[in-house]
Amino acid sequence: MLEAHLKDVIRDIPDFPKPGIVFKDITPVLKDQELCTSVVEEFVRRLEGIEIDVIAGIESRGFLFGLMLANRLNVPFIPIRKQGKLPFKTISESYKLEYGQATIEIHEDAFPEGTKVLIHDDLLATGGTVVAASKLIEKLGGVVSGYAFVISLDFLQSQGRLTRFSDRIISLVGF
Repeated sequence: MLEAHLKDVIRDIPDFPKPGIVFKDITPVLKDQELCTSVVEEFVRRLEGIEIDVIAGIESRGFLFGLMLANRLNVPFIPIRKQGKLPFKTISESYKLEYGQATIEIHEDAFPEGTKVLIHDDLLATGGTVVAASKLIEKLGGVVSGYAFVISLDFLQSQGRLTRFSDRIISLVGF
């Protein structure tokens, strides 16, 4: 089973990026090409029936499977990056992290109005970054068609923060 395999491979890094945080490290997953393929194929299977025009990946780990998934689904990939990292005109959204504050941006011409956007990131924790990404999508006139995460930290109960944008929330493994 994919979930069990992912749980075996994902490693915990205690006290990163600050004391009290247990970081879920997906880099061991990336070393296994077959497991990466299985992750993408499981996303494809679970996304069946959801209209997706583009995939927006959140910096930086959301770029890894987000781009692979976009290629597999034959749709464009849109990066959502930290402030100051995109070269063209952007719109931004600030939000609180579990360990600070941040701002993310998207190109103002990332997609046309009415575009159905799947938001992807490696991990759903408190949901602050993903809510900010959802607001960016809406500011550009897009529609959040769903979310795809490799990992969700279910004990934080953050999925409820996302349902106002879309109730289609996929996570391959919960902790």
